[in-house]
Formats: sequence, structure tokens, C-alpha cells
Amino acid sequence: MSPRLTVVEHPLVQHKLSYLRDVDTPTVHFRKLANEITLLLTYEATKDLPTEDYEIETPLERTTAQRISGKKVAVCPVLRAGVGMLDGVLSLVSSARVGFIGMYRDEETLQPVQYYSKLPTDLSERDAIVLDPMLATGHSSAAAIEAVKDAGAHSVTLVCIVAAPPGIEYIHEHHPDVHIVCAAVDRGLDHRGFIVPGLGDAGDRLYGTK
Repeated sequence: MSPRLTVVEHPLVQHKLSYLRDVDTPTVHFRKLANEITLLLTYEATKDLPTEDYEIETPLERTTAQRISGKKVAVCPVLRAGVGMLDGVLSLVSSARVGFIGMYRDEETLQPVQYYSKLPTDLSERDAIVLDPMLATGHSSAAAIEAVKDAGAHSVTLVCIVAAPPGIEYIHEHHPDVHIVCAAVDRGLDHRGFIVPGLGDAGDRLYGTK
């Protein structure tokens, strides 16, 4: 297991993931579960944020507490499925700036095609979290990371729900500085490039489309 890969094996994450994988889970529950899992993954992804002493007054006395210091956070979901993870991050990091990267995978070449980008102008001053539910071949996620870096980001973490070994290897090869946080590493990819056992097309299941 690479030090640049964190698989969150907490029972709550794995419990919710089991329902996310279930073909019988309806859209309304799938959306809620994706949000809840992302919240738990964000907890892990931000555990190394630096803190500093801060003097506060409690109802009883003055004391020294810890508050996050240094860089701020930017959250960059990959459209469209990554948007289903956004609220999970913002519920913990409400002050984060949000950017969007429109990316889809050509189903014949499996190569990413970028069609939209709107990112914060101060990414160089922020820790960027890229959201992409499915890390399959890794091509789309790598292209999204490249777009964020081109916009100025120096520190990037990729948060996904399910990852496949080829995607992890691709990210580590092309972006060796990027840390990946996920809920599971699945067996591999099928002949269409879909993660197996996976959870299907995350975008379709989030938004009820086919």
C-alpha cells in the first residue's frame, strides 16, 4: 500500500458503501449516502491540516485552543458526478472556495475530454481537494488534477469513493505528489473500463439518469 494512498476502512464508511454498491438502492438514498461517505472521507483527508494556538474565553475561564492555520481550502468537484460529493466537504469546511471542472470520458478511447473549467483565482494560496467518485483508468482524474495545478495549486488531494488499481497507479505515475483518499480499492476494470465490482455509473445513480 502506497503512503500516498489512504483507504478509509472505518465501519461506518464500509457500511454506507455497501448500500451505495447495491443495485436496489434508489437515487434519493444513493445521493444521501454519497454525501455521508464524502463527509467521512473529508475527515481523513484533512487530518494533517496545520493548527495554531488561539486564545479564547469559555463561559468559565480563558484558555488556549487549537484552530486551523496556514492555507485555506479549495474544493474542486469534477462535473457532473463530483458535485454529488461537494456538500459532504462543505459541511465540514464551510469556508472553502469552490471550483468546477467539466470532464467526461470518451467511451471508445477512454481518454478525458475537458469541456468546462471555473476555478478560484487564488488556488496558489489554498490546499486543493479534487472530488471524483470513481477512480477507474485515472485519466479523467489526472486531467482534472492537471487543470487545478495549471490554475496555480501546489497542494492537491484527490478524494474518491471507489478506486481501481490501474487508476491509482496512473495518478501516482503522473502526479506523484498527490495523495489519494478513498473508501475502497476494488478488483479492477472490465472491458469497458468500468470499476468492478464498483457501484455502477455514479453520475447516473446520483441524478437518476441512464
